[in-house]
Order: sequence, then structure tokens, then C-alpha cells
Amino acid sequence: MSRGRVGVTVAPANPWAEPELTRLLGSRADIYVTRFPVRPGLDHHERLEGYNEALPDMVSAFDGLPLNAMVMACSEPRYLLGPEEDQEQCAMLSAETGVPFASSTLAVREAVEHAGIHDVVLVSPYQPWLTELAERYWKSAGLGVTQVVQLRARNGYLPYAITPAEVVDQVEQAEPPRDAVLLLTGTGMPTLPVLEPLSKGNDRVLLTSNLCTAWWALSRAIGRPVTLTRVPYRRFAAARGGRTA
Repeated sequence: MSRGRVGVTVAPANPWAEPELTRLLGSRADIYVTRFPVRPGLDHHERLEGYNEALPDMVSAFDGLPLNAMVMACSEPRYLLGPEEDQEQCAMLSAETGVPFASSTLAVREAVEHAGIHDVVLVSPYQPWLTELAERYWKSAGLGVTQVVQLRARNGYLPYAITPAEVVDQVEQAEPPRDAVLLLTGTGMPTLPVLEPLSKGNDRVLLTSNLCTAWWALSRAIGRPVTLTRVPYRRFAAARGGRTA
């Protein structure tokens, strides 16, 4: 079977992007990964700015490897930009390389549009100042943010350290509506393990940075659109005679 090829750029210490993208792409596409350079001595904001600045060089790091799509699986740096600048840079890199390119934030925007979503509950593991920028980004992109759920790992605002149990517990404690669209931003926190517990017994729709990035890349890798769907819980239960798993 012909398999697609997806080039992925991630932050150096990101522990979840590759495992989740690999699982989501399955047998339909392979991923080829490069990591942003480590630059000691920079604060968080400076490091994120450096990722945006280094992106063109990171795309060049694939050095002619035939790819069907390329993605920047790193959301935080894009929140320093506005949605327009984010989209313009992705379009420029697509034109220069001849390979469709998207940041994870652009992939989420296209997934939201594809699914006809207008309002979300934003779930963020970032430091509060960056969560505020994320909320501003999505509102500037035309998305209604009805609630913000600020996640925190045991030792601080550390996306790479937060556990699936902490994500589930803190989201449920925030009591988002049972029919809300939850947008879990961040490619570096665990999201696949939380999808089932957060959607069980309700009509929520869950979108994550990794899920949307994989959806975007897979659509390009196999050369045809991939549909994002979610069977509502009540309809699923009715189809099983009122029984739930």
C-alpha cells in the first residue's frame, strides 16, 4: 500500500507529539521528524520567538526528502503571532518548498472550519500569560471562547509534565457544558488518553492540537479530504437500546 510522508518539526523536549501523531496517522502515512535547536540561557518568551525565527531553516533541514505535507507541531510560538501572520508564513513556506505546510494552530483553524464549529472551551496547560495570548489568538481568528480552563501540573505550569489524570480531573472540575466543544491546545501534553474519559456520557466534541495536525497532514498525505466526525452520545446510546459502554 502506498503510504504518505509527513515532515514534522517539534520542540526539543516535546514527549507527546511524535507518539500521538504516529498513532493518529496509523498505516496511512509515515512521519519524519526534525527538532528545533536547543538555545540555553533564553527565557520562555525568547525561546518561543526563536522557534518562529528558526522555522524556515527547519523546513530546509529535510533537504529534498520527498514529502506530501509538512507541519510545525508546536503551538506555543504561534500565539506570539496574530492569526494572519501565522497563515501568511505557512503559505510562504508552502510556496517556497512546493509542499503543503501548516502550523498546528493553522491546522486547528482549518479543522474548526471543516467541522462548522463557532465556539469552544479553551483548555490550556501553558503559563497564564501564554494562555491569555492563546485566547486572544483564537478570538482574533473569529472563534468564540466561552470558557478558559487553565491546567497546571503538580510542579507548575509545565505542559510536558502534566499527566492524563491531571488533565481529566482539572477539566471536569471546571464543569464545562456537556455539549461543549473542548479545544485542548498544546502538542506536548497527553491528549489521546483523555479523549474517552472527557467525552464519555456526554455530547462534547474534543479537538486537540495533535488530532487536528494529524487530520490536516493526513488529508494532504493521501491526497483526499479526511472527515472529522463525532457520533453524539445520546444517539449512540439510543442505537444500542439505551445501553452505554
